[in-house]
Amino acid sequence: MTFNDIFKSNFLDNVTAVAPLDMVLALLLAFGVGLFIFYVYKKTYQGVMYSSSFGVTLVALTMITTLVILAVTSNVVLSLGMVGALSIVRFRTAIKEPLDIAFLFWSIAAGIVLAAGMIPLAVIGSVFIGVILLLFVNRKSSVNPYIVVLQCDGAESEKRAMEYLNAQTLRCVVKSKTARKGAVEVNAEIRLKDDNTDFINALSDLEGVENATLVSYNGDYMG
Repeated sequence: MTFNDIFKSNFLDNVTAVAPLDMVLALLLAFGVGLFIFYVYKKTYQGVMYSSSFGVTLVALTMITTLVILAVTSNVVLSLGMVGALSIVRFRTAIKEPLDIAFLFWSIAAGIVLAAGMIPLAVIGSVFIGVILLLFVNRKSSVNPYIVVLQCDGAESEKRAMEYLNAQTLRCVVKSKTARKGAVEVNAEIRLKDDNTDFINALSDLEGVENATLVSYNGDYMG
């Protein structure tokens, strides 16, 4: 072994492992697909507070995955080291919306497929998934559910209020009930006959009804 062999490095040999044109093309396609995923996420979001940072994360995740897979496919030894490095990473951020998990996996899958060179599969597959999500997630129910929160001063006033509520709605189901001395609170899921909500005003005017609140919800917050 000579003195030059000690300092010999193969680092410069890996510079041309991935062609520059392939890198630019893959990253541009990943950026475009990531923007499409971001657009679908924005159009289908139904949570309480929209987070634009999560949408940007979807774009970045698609490009980062493409970058990693390009490196892995160009070097077998690097792929083994990458698996070991990524295995120690732990993510503790809670996913509040179940649909967000689908978008995360969609971004990762799109990045992997693009880096593997399967461009038609990545583009057509992403368009197909986006159309399906736009159709099903944004599909409106014929009758929207509502929650009525009733606060009454006793059992008799509760009975009158529930009878009135059943007469004014298509469906009324008690979800929870809390009883204390001199106070009863009832949470009921209802389906309206039409868009008129004036009945809640008359409900609050009934004798013994201290408060009546009508809340719209999408069926995910209460069982």
